[in-house]
Amino acid sequence: MWQFCLSAWRSGFRSRSVHAILVLGVLLVGVAFLSASFSPRQPKTVALDVGLSGLRFSLVLFALFWVQELVGREIERRTVMYALSYPVSRASYVLGRYLGILGLLGLAALLLGMLLWLTVLTVGGAYEQSFRVGLGISYWSTIFGLWVDAALVASFAMWIATVSTVTMLPVALGAAFAVAGKSLGAVIQYLEGGADGDVEFHARFSPLVQLVQWFLPDMSRLDWRDWPMYDLFPGAPTMGLGLAMALAYAAMMLTLAVWTFSRRDFS
Repeated sequence: MWQFCLSAWRSGFRSRSVHAILVLGVLLVGVAFLSASFSPRQPKTVALDVGLSGLRFSLVLFALFWVQELVGREIERRTVMYALSYPVSRASYVLGRYLGILGLLGLAALLLGMLLWLTVLTVGGAYEQSFRVGLGISYWSTIFGLWVDAALVASFAMWIATVSTVTMLPVALGAAFAVAGKSLGAVIQYLEGGADGDVEFHARFSPLVQLVQWFLPDMSRLDWRDWPMYDLFPGAPTMGLGLAMALAYAAMMLTLAVWTFSRRDFS
């Protein structure tokens, strides 16, 4: 398993598409720096908010394209047969590739997180906000939550890659999964709040959303940006539930990926 993990690291660093995403991530952090000028009273808060959104977007793209490059493309080109010619199980291949992608995502989160940290630290000059943003444990806990978010998207894309015969399907469905999972929390909150008094809308869509909750994780539970931005600690139970949800769902996706990959015929 570990040889597949290490080869994923080597291949991941050489990927041209990943280099382009890294440049995009740096540009998004630059946008965060520029956005601070639109809020003369809270420049650091605005920069942090925009930067975290850009960082999440970049990490999700990293996850999808690494799965595509390291799993989907190998299956498409049949080069996966060279890896499977060794006396190892197919489960080792899937889990090794996934662990390699997790390591790559962790490095990307660390690098972009450090760049954003320096950006937020320098914006605003000597101006002191009415309240300070947190750039300590609250900030890095938020970065960790975004890494878990991307790891969850990667597990779903991994399963799609083991099933799909279409090259870009893991990227397309993975992106849709990321958007839907992120939006689910806001939709639930809107419906629980009465849907602005629209009884017909609430009655029509509330059962559907309750059904979707059984199949789609609420990934907004992994977004803890209010903690470093406004010093609003989400609470250990809330964070623990979000992490437990992500772990359980990722384990289910990887189990499905191993099951489908073990039964796939590459002849």
